[in-house]
Amino acid sequence: MLPQEATNEGYEPLMPADADPVTPALDQQIEAACNRIAPVWPLDRFVAVNPFHGLVDQRFEEAAATLRRIADARMYMPRSWYHEQLQAGRITDDDLCEAACLCGSGLTPQQLRDAAAAERQGPAGGVPLLTALVDELDADDWSSFVVERISHHCAAYFDMGQATWKRPWEGMSLYAAWRRFASLDYSLTMMGQDGMRARVKALPESPRACIASAIRRLGIPETAALDYMHAALMDIGGWAAWTRLLRWEAELNGGSDDTIVELLAIRLAWDMLLYEHKSTPAIRPRWREICARLGRGDTGAGVGGDRTATGGNDAEVEHVLLTALEQGYQRRLIDQLAAGGDGKTPETRPAVQAAFCIDVRSEIIRRAFETVCPKAQTLGFAGFFGVPIEHVPLGAVEPRSHMPVLLTPTYQVCSALLDEHGQGADADEEEEALATQRRRTGILKSWKAFKMGASSCFSFVEAAGLLLYAPKIIADSFGWSRPVAAPDDLHLDEATERRVGPTLDTPHHGPCAHHHEHESIGIPEADRVPLAEGILKAMSMTDNFARLVLLVGHGSTVVNNPHATGLDCGACGGMTGEASARVGAALLNDPQVRKGLVTRGIEIPADTWFIGAQHDTCTDAVRLYDTHRLPAGYAEELAELKSWLKQAGELTRLQRAARLGLESQSLRAVTANVQHRSRDWAQVRPEWALAGCAAFIAAPRARTRGLDLGGRTFLHDYHWQQDEGYGVLELIMTAPMVVAGWINLQYYGSTTDNRRFGSGNKVLHNVVGGAIGVLEGNAGDLRVGLPMQSLHDGKQWMHEPVRLSVFLEAPQQAIDDIIARHDLVRQMLDNGWLHLFRMDDDGGMHRRVPGAGWQQLSQEALPAAA
Repeated sequence: MLPQEATNEGYEPLMPADADPVTPALDQQIEAACNRIAPVWPLDRFVAVNPFHGLVDQRFEEAAATLRRIADARMYMPRSWYHEQLQAGRITDDDLCEAACLCGSGLTPQQLRDAAAAERQGPAGGVPLLTALVDELDADDWSSFVVERISHHCAAYFDMGQATWKRPWEGMSLYAAWRRFASLDYSLTMMGQDGMRARVKALPESPRACIASAIRRLGIPETAALDYMHAALMDIGGWAAWTRLLRWEAELNGGSDDTIVELLAIRLAWDMLLYEHKSTPAIRPRWREICARLGRGDTGAGVGGDRTATGGNDAEVEHVLLTALEQGYQRRLIDQLAAGGDGKTPETRPAVQAAFCIDVRSEIIRRAFETVCPKAQTLGFAGFFGVPIEHVPLGAVEPRSHMPVLLTPTYQVCSALLDEHGQGADADEEEEALATQRRRTGILKSWKAFKMGASSCFSFVEAAGLLLYAPKIIADSFGWSRPVAAPDDLHLDEATERRVGPTLDTPHHGPCAHHHEHESIGIPEADRVPLAEGILKAMSMTDNFARLVLLVGHGSTVVNNPHATGLDCGACGGMTGEASARVGAALLNDPQVRKGLVTRGIEIPADTWFIGAQHDTCTDAVRLYDTHRLPAGYAEELAELKSWLKQAGELTRLQRAARLGLESQSLRAVTANVQHRSRDWAQVRPEWALAGCAAFIAAPRARTRGLDLGGRTFLHDYHWQQDEGYGVLELIMTAPMVVAGWINLQYYGSTTDNRRFGSGNKVLHNVVGGAIGVLEGNAGDLRVGLPMQSLHDGKQWMHEPVRLSVFLEAPQQAIDDIIARHDLVRQMLDNGWLHLFRMDDDGGMHRRVPGAGWQQLSQEALPAAA
């Protein structure tokens, strides 16, 4: 049904609020549109997320077609880029043949080569919104104006402390606050539409009723309503992702949140208001044509006319080329695995054991550590080390989750000032430390608030800004500054700060104990033994313990980088791994825990000591925590361990040097350069983080030890023979494997279409709302994903956009059973978001082909794991 405005010169007044009931069908479409959006996490816990998460129920190639049809978004690289890979030999004719077979395509290698060489640029697509049509026929850019006004309102509404003025709509919903705000917004007067402000007040009070009214009055056919709402949300995709996070977190805690529905109502209300106020004889028939096309499922070529929809052979070519590129990488990796690692496992007691995060950056330093200390044993495990905590730093009252965002913390632990035995310090001593921290932190906060205040914006900066800042500007610009403090710098002297750490117990004093006096703090003693048992079994570490065992988390020390937490540990919810490593070490050093473990068949020798540590992935230095508590008899071993770690860091930096453009420099110069990058305020590429990530391997280290995997592989130690009931395998496949897949797809989407799924040029970033996210420039939509500088070095892509290839050494039936029990895992595998391979004990390699089961790749056996 077309709106009344489509046939009259003027417009009719808005109907009463209840005139457009929300039918069950429309309600389902609203939910479907909202759930197609993936969440985005704030800057202070920026973690990787699959930007296509809302479409994992579709096959990869179907999702690509959906996004191209809805928002003209790309999920494949340009054909010219695939042509470059063909020319470079990264894709062979055999890869093309195998890929065509896997994709069910009849295209020949020559046809694919010809297609890659002939770049085809079709006209822009996407579901046309009403604002786009008005733009075409009006002198003003209404599309940008609407996005800017919505973004302005959302930034103010969701502000996390950046704004100094109190919000006038405290306690109101997003939609209700917008109605009040828009009715007073004089920017509409500047656009020549002063009367539109009064019209906002007549909108339905219910967001869903507003959506129903907009769909009816715009004349959107029922069959096209879902696509139109999806396109409307994609038009403000950054804020849609933010509001989707609110729903995600509410659902994780058993609740619900409709803020994203309110955002959709706001966006559709703008279209409805514009149609009423800008409708002309030229616009109305064009809009009727567009609605008719949408009803037939044809988005056409935007608002400009018909075109052949992207699909068919075009989409087939791109999907086969992507699969061929992946096939080439998989072939090379399988060849490495076939050649086998050194197959060595410690037959005697290891000189030291070090459990690193599965992060691809850890693959390099693990290999380097094993090189300088061949008698060492390294392990790979998710960087939260199986400790399900949220952590409250010293002096803080709000906890931060240190777990993958797919999971919910079980315990809350607090940092406190500890004595030499790891017990809580005297109340007066801790209060003195807290007073020092509050004083120093308060000075910094007051100075920051003054700098941002209205009174100091012009006159103060002009009179005193350069005078006060000149020394710092010069020092920062030339790299003369002292090493930058960590993000969680406590502003205490070094001796006192060394005594601060997380405790397993409930603090008896301090702000943490006072603020949470009615909540359970710490890890209850009754839970500690089963928790420790689960951690050790999950790490396949149940015997042959070394005297020193490291739990090595990771973080990155950089400055002037809004996305800095994206360089930290994704398994720790965007935090560093420090708290998790130190809590895990404290738990496993607890004498009572060790006694309890003996009754469960795990005996940790009395001379084994666990040490929490952190790998700085920017400088490749490893910091050890709480070593002052080590007994005196470990002094020589500790000194030797520090020497090994220093050498391993040097080897790691040398391998990373090539990607940083430092391959021609000496070791000393490389070390100085990476340290300079970590504190250079103008450095847009302090490290490459997880760029290049392409594979996930869960198998004994003997499979990969000694192999140079190029820092592209997540390595998780796993011995299925020790996994009774396959609970550890289930944990791996439902958490680390999925998180690794999310990281891979975030890098993938940010590379293939940075405009939609990335955050553009980080030089232009401005932080919004304190820590919500960034704008590129001073207006526009909230940006999601990774900046270009994290993916491209100015000359070439540093990330190769391929889907993650997962290799598991485990029985087929156990893998199949876990897939059958978990919808998300099944969707990601069956719909081609991940590739899955299985390794047999005797070395056989099998590929899981969606819809066709397991297929053996070769009769040649891989070397059996030791």
